[in-house]
Amino acid sequence: MSESSENWQPKTMPSILISHAARALARRADTKLRDIGISTSQFPVLVALKDGAKLTQKELALLANVEQPSMAQLLTRMERDGLIRREADPNDGRSSLISLTDKAISLFSPVRAILTQGNQEALVGFDESEIEQLVALLHRVIGNVGDGKCLLATVSHK
Repeated sequence: MSESSENWQPKTMPSILISHAARALARRADTKLRDIGISTSQFPVLVALKDGAKLTQKELALLANVEQPSMAQLLTRMERDGLIRREADPNDGRSSLISLTDKAISLFSPVRAILTQGNQEALVGFDESEIEQLVALLHRVIGNVGDGKCLLATVSHK
């Protein structure tokens, strides 16, 4: 075994731990969210449009940090499920503006309850100052590795 592989400790690498935690949290949330007809993959769209915004597919892909074809597939499913609507963009005939339907807006309360419960379960044993520190540190990580266009960089952590 080489010296470099002996010194590699995945259990102490923040990137691996963050990725593992994110997948575990998403898996748990998706299990509960499935009952109300949504998934964590739809969160970037729901958050970006929650205050009545109308954005293009390109803008949503940029905010969600995904490729446009992936966003197109997600939006097609969300439209099929009655969560979004599309209307012609008056400034660009080739684009559509995407907004949330009343059905999507009505899901915010149960989604918030599910996510709050998931956060409480994940943070058992943490005191308020530890939670605030964790949130601040995660925002710094996102700032360090993001391109400045991340949706979470514009959303308050409170």
